[in-house]
Amino acid sequence: MPTYVRTLLRVLFGVALIGAFWLALIPVAPMAKLFSWQDKVEHALLFASLALLAIAAWPGRALTIASGLLVYGAAMEFAQATTTYRQGDPFDWLADAVGLFVLVPFALRRRAGA
Repeated sequence: MPTYVRTLLRVLFGVALIGAFWLALIPVAPMAKLFSWQDKVEHALLFASLALLAIAAWPGRALTIASGLLVYGAAMEFAQATTTYRQGDPFDWLADAVGLFVLVPFALRRRAGA
C-alpha cells in the first residue's frame, strides 16, 4: 500500500477517535430504540470499525490496536460518568470489547495467511 494511503488512513483514524469521543460526551435527546440491545450493538460496531481502520493503517499491530482501543473505550465511559447528562456504563465497555474481539482474530488470521 502506498505511503500516502497509510498516512490518510492514520489521519482518518485520528479524526474518527476525536469524533467518537466528542459524540460520546455531548448531550443527546432520548431516541427511539429498535430493539433493547441497540446501544450495545452500536458500541460493538463502532469499535470494530475503529479497529478495522486502524489495522488498515498499521498492519501487523492488531493486538496493540485492540489494547489501545480498550483503554480508549474505558476512558470514554469514565469521561461520560463525570458529566451530569451522560452516564458511564461498564456494559458499554464490554460491548466495545466484543466488537474488537470479534474482528481482531480475523485480522490476525488474514495476516498469517498473507
